[in-house]
Amino acid sequence: MTINRRQFAWAPLFAGVLLSFEVKAAEAGAEETVAKNLEAFRQAQIARDKAALDRLCAAELSYSHSDGRIEDKATFIKNATDDKSKFVSLEYQDRSIRVVGDAAIVRFHWLGEAEALSDGKRTSTNLHVLMTWLKQGPDWKLLSRASTKLETGRA
Repeated sequence: MTINRRQFAWAPLFAGVLLSFEVKAAEAGAEETVAKNLEAFRQAQIARDKAALDRLCAAELSYSHSDGRIEDKATFIKNATDDKSKFVSLEYQDRSIRVVGDAAIVRFHWLGEAEALSDGKRTSTNLHVLMTWLKQGPDWKLLSRASTKLETGRA
């Protein structure tokens, strides 16, 4: 088979188009995996599941609360699983996930209600949350989280 100049000139274009489709497919697969991990993280928060939170968080985790507190992985897991309160409800609404190489930018509206185990007092939280997930080996891990308080009734 002989290849003329025109056919040769089109080869890089076709290769580029094929590569573009492969990258988009990989990003879509990564977004789906991050979405599953995000839901697993939400469920682990509700269940106060130490093992799941440990598995989903990077060793270098920086977890920032809307009141300005910043926790490392060990402190976050300890406080998220203590016997002081439990979630009555926790929703992650209006999620957006954008994969950029080995990182994923995740944003959502957090609506939660927790109950103090000592006296049954309930508190509500209405937040905007930004998370960064990082691909470490074959797994996506939560690297950082920051939140901003929203006014009641505002999304």
